[in-house]
Amino acid sequence: MQRQSYRFPHDKGSSAPLRQDSDTSDVQASFVMKCGGSTLAALPEAFFADLAQLQADGVRPVIVHGGGPAISDNLEKLGIPTEFVHGLRRTTEEVLDVVEMVLAGTINKLIVRRIQSAGGKALGLSGSDGSLIQAEPVANAAEVGLVGDVVRVEADIVAGVLSMGYMPVIAPLGVDAQGQRYNINADTAAGAVASFVGARRMIVVTDVPGILKTVDGVKAALPSVTFAEIEDMIASGEIYGGMIPKVRAAMKCLHGNVEEVVIVDGSEERVLSRLLSGEAIGTTIRR
Repeated sequence: MQRQSYRFPHDKGSSAPLRQDSDTSDVQASFVMKCGGSTLAALPEAFFADLAQLQADGVRPVIVHGGGPAISDNLEKLGIPTEFVHGLRRTTEEVLDVVEMVLAGTINKLIVRRIQSAGGKALGLSGSDGSLIQAEPVANAAEVGLVGDVVRVEADIVAGVLSMGYMPVIAPLGVDAQGQRYNINADTAAGAVASFVGARRMIVVTDVPGILKTVDGVKAALPSVTFAEIEDMIASGEIYGGMIPKVRAAMKCLHGNVEEVVIVDGSEERVLSRLLSGEAIGTTIRR
């Protein structure tokens, strides 16, 4: 299996493609799925059964997950203050200890167990393992602390796990060459992983049916959306809060190898298999 070298275009708004210095790995992800920790906890067993069946049918998913509410709950229990700056958790070493414990421990292993209970095969990893996700401080690190931008993903590790027949389940932590840990926004991490592993599609599983727009006083999910429409909706306030990093990550990874990002409601029956069979579900963002 050949080793790959990539550079993720982390400058905001960059349209530069990823540079790939060698051939892609023999085993390629079918899609990358991003799901928040709270969304995963609420998903029915049928969702994981659908995921396990897809794997049995030869589909190769890669999962990147979050866990923000669980992190906040644990910080509160420990009496550690939580603060957000422009949607990013201000992360000290003390906060990072809890972030790592929750993401790489509790949430990651919960997802692995749920997949395996449904008949699938999964292997949990954090971005620190094998320097899987390599990071550097974000531009506003003075404000947010130990929050990272992704500069490289070791795609051969993901390909190796897939080649063994397992579904990689990745916690969004990063590490630099000096071993410094970083907290990475899960949407940003998923977008980077999707680009670096060469997946053509990223699926963002949420608790809403897609990007909503108000038409004649009624909110409905848009079947598709352009970059320009996203920017207009952010400016108007129709896209707000936690949906902003989701669409930003989608736009960013679409500059790489990913052809489309689909935002779907994970509670819909067999949402993954229906989507992969070509059914129009959720909101699709394309180049």
